[in-house]
Amino acid sequence: MSPRDRALAALTGLAVGDALGMPTQSMSRAEIRATYGKLDGFRDAVATQPIAPGLPAGTITDDTEQALLLARLLVAGGGHVEPRVFADALLAWEADLIRRGSADLLGPSTKKALSLLESGVAPAETGRGGTTNGAAMRVTPVGIATPVDDLSTLVDAVAETALVTHNTSLGLAAAAAVAAAVSAGIDGADRMAAFDLAERAAALGAERGHWHAGGTIAARLHWARDWVRGLRRSELDDCVADVIGTSVAAQESVVAAFALAEVLDPADALTTAATLGGDTDTVAAICGALLGACGEEIPPDLAATVVKVNGLDLGPLVDGLVTVRRTIP
Repeated sequence: MSPRDRALAALTGLAVGDALGMPTQSMSRAEIRATYGKLDGFRDAVATQPIAPGLPAGTITDDTEQALLLARLLVAGGGHVEPRVFADALLAWEADLIRRGSADLLGPSTKKALSLLESGVAPAETGRGGTTNGAAMRVTPVGIATPVDDLSTLVDAVAETALVTHNTSLGLAAAAAVAAAVSAGIDGADRMAAFDLAERAAALGAERGHWHAGGTIAARLHWARDWVRGLRRSELDDCVADVIGTSVAAQESVVAAFALAEVLDPADALTTAATLGGDTDTVAAICGALLGACGEEIPPDLAATVVKVNGLDLGPLVDGLVTVRRTIP
């Protein structure tokens, strides 16, 4: 696969995973089983779905929408996004969702940060409480647009887009890990090499933001990847859900996505992520982005469906991001 093909697969994988997790997000594993039974493809969200009630099968959520918003800003800015511009774009995006009657709005860290920004707090300070996965879920375009030859430059690019909302050791480390794995994959790395680099990027990212207590992303990635390689398939789901965790906390859901991508093929990884409970759409979305970037084929039928249902035209956006990548030293 060419770098352009891998970039397209990364964004497509993100959207497919997101749409698979849409009907199950914020539900428990028991609720998911009772409501949907075996989940092996897209499903309509039931009327009792807590965040996306009644949405049609294959619909994307805020994970993909925010990633595409960031992608457009990166292309327009030649690889850079001014914090205030990004904040205004996020606020405008949420206002549009509210007009459409959607409940799938900004996450807790982002919402709080933008509220602080509106009240006059400086952008470098608004994100100091952002320890959730919001920066990581939308960071794939940064990985596509930024080479990984100089890891410090890549982490700088991640920090620029996370500053306003997730300027913490945990939020930045998680986003840096995803971006580094995606960028390495674009350059041709396989999963093992890309995820090894993700651990290094996570360690570097943790040094950039305000420190928060919690298991460090780099250490948890290293442990989880090694651990799941020794598990039987019958053990994996319980271990990821019950030990690694799938909450919005960056050190749970982002690590869970890497753990699934470490050992499963795309079809199994994405449908499994959608059934584990918690922040299923984000776990599956990040997992899809990682696998697509590393040259794993996203199931064509799922990809075609998500493109059709959401009217996506990812090609021109990918071309723009790849062009930006070629201009960054």
